[in-house]
Amino acid sequence: MEWLNYHHLLYFWTVVRAGGIHQASREMRVSPPAISTQLKRLEEQLGEKLLKRSGRRLLLTETGKIVFSYAEDIFALGREMLDVVRNRPVGRPLRLDVGIVDVMPKVVAQALLQPALRLSESVRLVCREASSDQLLARLATHELDVVLSESPVDPALKIRAYSHLLGECGVMFVATRQSAKKIRAGFPKVLDGAPIFLPTENTAFRRSLNFWFESQGLWPMVLGEFEDYALLRAFGETGAGLFPMPAIFQKQVRREKKLTIVGVTQQVRLQFYAISAERKLQHPAVIAIRNAARHELFQ
Repeated sequence: MEWLNYHHLLYFWTVVRAGGIHQASREMRVSPPAISTQLKRLEEQLGEKLLKRSGRRLLLTETGKIVFSYAEDIFALGREMLDVVRNRPVGRPLRLDVGIVDVMPKVVAQALLQPALRLSESVRLVCREASSDQLLARLATHELDVVLSESPVDPALKIRAYSHLLGECGVMFVATRQSAKKIRAGFPKVLDGAPIFLPTENTAFRRSLNFWFESQGLWPMVLGEFEDYALLRAFGETGAGLFPMPAIFQKQVRREKKLTIVGVTQQVRLQFYAISAERKLQHPAVIAIRNAARHELFQ
C-alpha cells in the first residue's frame, strides 16, 4: 500500500497559506531550497504539478487546488484531535462548550442539550449566548464545540463550518385557559385580529410566521415582539394574548395544564441545527444531542 508523505504535504499546505516559498520559509524556519525540494518530492509522488509560476507569484494548478482542499481537511482534523485530547484530562468531566444563538428559543435549546447530561461519563456543560456571527467566529477558533441555531450557516460566510439538521417541527398557538374560553372562531381564523405576542422580525421563526399569516389572509394584532423567547412566553402567560410555540412541546403543554392549545399548523416549519467546525461530528456529547434530537425529540 502506498502512503502519502504528510511531511511533504505540510510544506505544500504552508506555502499556499503563507502566499509563497519565502513567506513559508520564515514561518517554518526552513530554508527556501529545502522547501522547494519537499514540494518537488510531493509532486513526484502524486505524478502531477501542484504549483505554477506567474511572474513572481506561485499559483495553484487544478490538481493543486484539489490537493490543498484535502490538506485543509487533514490538518483541521489533526488540530481537532489535539484539542479533544488536551481538553479531556483523565478523571475529569468531559467538557462541552456550546454556543446558543441569542434569537433561538431557549426552551428548545434546553431540550436539545438535556441528552448530553445523560451520558454515562460526567459532562461539564458550558453555554455561551451571542449573535450567530460572534458564535461562528468562536467556533472557527475552536473556543466552542458546537453552535445551536434556528438556521444553517450562511454559504456567503467565509468560514469553515458545517450545519447538521437536528430536526424540524410545526407551530402551535397557545393561550391561558381563561383566555381560551373566550375564543369562538375556529383555527386558524381565530388568529385574524387576535392579540398576539411574537418573536422579533430578525428571527427565522418570525419570518416563517409572517409568510404563513399572509398566505392565510390573517392579520393578528401584535401586542409585543421579543428576541428572548422566555420573556415572550412570560407575557403570553399573563393572558393578554396568544403566542406561538414549537409543536414538539404539545405533550408538555397538555400535561402542565397551564395553557390551552388553540391550534397547530404544520405549514410553518421550524428547523434547528447543530453547527460544527468538522464535517463529521466527533464530540460524544454532541453526537448524543444529535441522536436524541433525531430519534426522540423530533421523531
